[in-house]
This record gives sequence, C-alpha cells and structure tokens, in this order.
Amino acid sequence: MSFNKQLNWAVLGTGVIANEMAQALQNMGKKLYAVGNRTHSKAIDFAKKYGIEKVYDDFQDVFTDPDVDIIYLTTPHNTHYPFMKKALENHKHLFVEKSITLNSRELNECVKLAQENNLILAEAMTIWHMPIYKQLWEMIHNNEFGKVQMITVNFGSFKDYDMTNRFFNKNLAGGALLDIGVYALSLTRSFMQSKPTKILSQMLPAPTGVDEQATILLMNEDNQMATIALSLHSKQPKRAMISCEKAYIEIMEFPRANKAVITDAVTGEKQEIIVGDTKKALQYEMEDMEKAILEEETDLLQFTYTQDVMDIMTKLRREWNLVYPEEI
Repeated sequence: MSFNKQLNWAVLGTGVIANEMAQALQNMGKKLYAVGNRTHSKAIDFAKKYGIEKVYDDFQDVFTDPDVDIIYLTTPHNTHYPFMKKALENHKHLFVEKSITLNSRELNECVKLAQENNLILAEAMTIWHMPIYKQLWEMIHNNEFGKVQMITVNFGSFKDYDMTNRFFNKNLAGGALLDIGVYALSLTRSFMQSKPTKILSQMLPAPTGVDEQATILLMNEDNQMATIALSLHSKQPKRAMISCEKAYIEIMEFPRANKAVITDAVTGEKQEIIVGDTKKALQYEMEDMEKAILEEETDLLQFTYTQDVMDIMTKLRREWNLVYPEEI
C-alpha cells in the first residue's frame, strides 16, 4: 500500500504496544519520526532501537512539534484525556490506545475539539481493522446467515494479586472493563444492528475497588442480545460466538483473530474462513488510519462504535459506583 504523502508519526510511551507500532511502521516501509517518554533514557533507548530521528527532552514537546502529523498515545488510560486535548489543540491527528478515554464526557469533549480543528481522532482497536471482521461484517450485511440473534463473549486473564500494577490500581484506571472488556464490547457492538439500550450487569470488585470480574447482559431495539463474561483473576478463552438464524460463527483469540468457523444451523456443516495475519494487527490499524487522513475513508475507523462502547462502559461504571480519581 502506498500513499501520496509521507505522514510523520510520533509515539508517546515505549512499552509493548509502542514497540509493535514501530515494527508495524517498518513493515509498511516507513519509520517512526519521533518518540517521547516521561523517562528520557527509555525514549533514547527506544529511538536507537528503531532509528528514530527525534527524541524529546520533555515528552510534552511532541504536541507542539510542527513536523508531527499523527500522535499515537500508548500511555495508561488515565493520561489519555489531558494528552488528547493538548494534541488536538495543537492540530495533531490522534490514534489512541484503548480504552480511548475514561468516560463519555472526556470523549465527547475531544470529539468536539477534533471536529473544530478538522482532525482525525480514532481508537486503536484491533477489531475495527482485522480483515476477518471486515469479511464477516460484509457477510452479515449480505444476509448470508440471517439476522444476528445472540452474541456470547468471554475474556479472562489470570493476573497475580499485585495491587500496585495497572490492572488493579485505581490510580492507573485499572479494572477488567477498561482493559479487556473494551474488546468484548467492541466486538459485540460491531455485530449488532443498533446500539444496546438495555444493560444489566453484576460486578465483583478487587480489594482496591476496581472491577475484577463482571458479567454483562445487553439488548437493543432490534431484539438482539449479548452476554459478556470478564475476569482479571481467572483464565478464560478469548472466545466469541455470534448466533444467527441460519448459522453460528465462532472466533477464538478474537482481539487479533484471523480465523472464524461458521456452522450451518441445519446441517451442522462447518466452513472455516482464514483472512489476514494476526501478526499484522497494528499494521492494519495504522494503514486504515493513514487512509482516513489521506483519502478521507473515515468509515474504516468505526468511530461511532467507539462512542457507543464508551457510553456503555460509562453507564456500567456509574451503576457500579466505580469512579477514578481524575473523575472526582
């Protein structure tokens, strides 16, 4: 894939996702233009590793650098909102790791800023960009399996009870919902005809007060239903099943899936579809982001779904009385 203009990407953060992002750009025949990190030495090491031209002495200088076109935010959830505001106020396109913000109020503010400055704002949600989902959505749209009736999604990780790490730390916006639930809700929303309007849940808190486990029931005005089970302290398969009138679709390791198994509801015959490459997850994301900016193909970013998912998560946490320090 080639584009007319070379866009300069900068990244904030030097963790796992930032490394994957730098490698994805290399696979696209490009390289990161700049990197910033609170710990300057980490930024220097990262720049050496990937041949990056610019390292900021003060990472916040990325927001005012006139040569930066897109900033990829890979920092913790609770830092996104203030960084997003600075980036958008300085006319930078933004690609933000999930969860894009803590709540709908923060997201709506940033959407308004992006619109006022004619900028692209998007969430780096793998599900929006993996080729397998683009093919499945098209098959659903073409009514190959009949109406989607029920969706069931599981996502569980076993994290040790270290209450200082980001998973359980309220000061770092920890909890299952914003970390793994956002994937499950994003997949669910993408296969529903409309936004869920009825939401029920149960939540088990960790000792720090963040959500350790949750079950969520959703229903929309099209009578499509979904059940979601999340956990940070018990292992579950990353499994999704989309049950339609004529077939059901099973997807394993769904955040970066490249395979789906479709079972005919009458004959039991199975069809396996393999599309894309799991290892290229971030490359697909970044290619779609560049297309949105350069070719105005903003539908690729599925931003309406991002907003719907954030609304659901905001409602759930309100019902759970789970408030992060930044929200008080």
